[in-house]
Amino acid sequence: MRIVRAEEIEEAVRRLAIEVNYFADAGLRESLRKALKREESELGREILEQLLENMEVAASEKIPLCQDTGVVIVSLEIGREVSVKGDLYKAINRGVARGYREGYLRGSIVGNPLFERRNTGDNTPAIIHVDLIGGDRLRLTLMAKGAGAENMSRLTVLKPSEGLEDVENFVLKTVAEAEANACPPLIIGIGIGGTFDSVGWLAKKALLRGMGVRNTDPRYAELELRLLDKVNKLGIGPMGVGGRVTALDLRIEAAPSHIASLPVAVNLDCHAHRVRRIEL
Repeated sequence: MRIVRAEEIEEAVRRLAIEVNYFADAGLRESLRKALKREESELGREILEQLLENMEVAASEKIPLCQDTGVVIVSLEIGREVSVKGDLYKAINRGVARGYREGYLRGSIVGNPLFERRNTGDNTPAIIHVDLIGGDRLRLTLMAKGAGAENMSRLTVLKPSEGLEDVENFVLKTVAEAEANACPPLIIGIGIGGTFDSVGWLAKKALLRGMGVRNTDPRYAELELRLLDKVNKLGIGPMGVGGRVTALDLRIEAAPSHIASLPVAVNLDCHAHRVRRIEL
């Protein structure tokens, strides 16, 4: 049995919380450069150039990519041969608090969502998902998720008889209604199946995949590419100014569901797409 101390997890979260807000992913930057070559709108190209420049400035000056430094989503995959010494959840939230204070990152979490709506001051608590996997490693993925794209995300439960066409229509309707509010070009995560409570996590989990990494099921992989093409034909374009590049990537995660249900969730992510991972 391999021991991982809670303090190691705290330090990893602290570091990732800062890095994810300062440094854009290399794959994301490359996708934006490719998008710049195929964007036909002059204003759209100007927006893409500004986004790339913003990423360079944020990295060189060590300042946030966006003033909305997001809610922290932590996905932990813990090997069955790993034992965490200490309080896992407290360690993660201590790491978030330290990272957001030390990185001068905006605290965006309110303790009560409906009544006082008082800011907790250190961006805690994080949203934490834990999965048990084989082996003796611990994989930690941290995402900073801004409210602009999150607020335009949608979830529905279709009838199974509605089928593929209605799933596609729901995805396209969600993106079309979001327009500029979700800060395109987008990365789109789609969850299909499961239950009401789990399909949203499937959609968010899809966002944690690398750029251009397709679903291992060729049917879903083909659907990802077909939907991405349809989204880009909506003409919304970078930051909603019109153009060919509304989304950079679209990913689907699916799970078994009840015979009478077809849950579908669409989780939109903005052009900053702040995801980083580490293995302990």
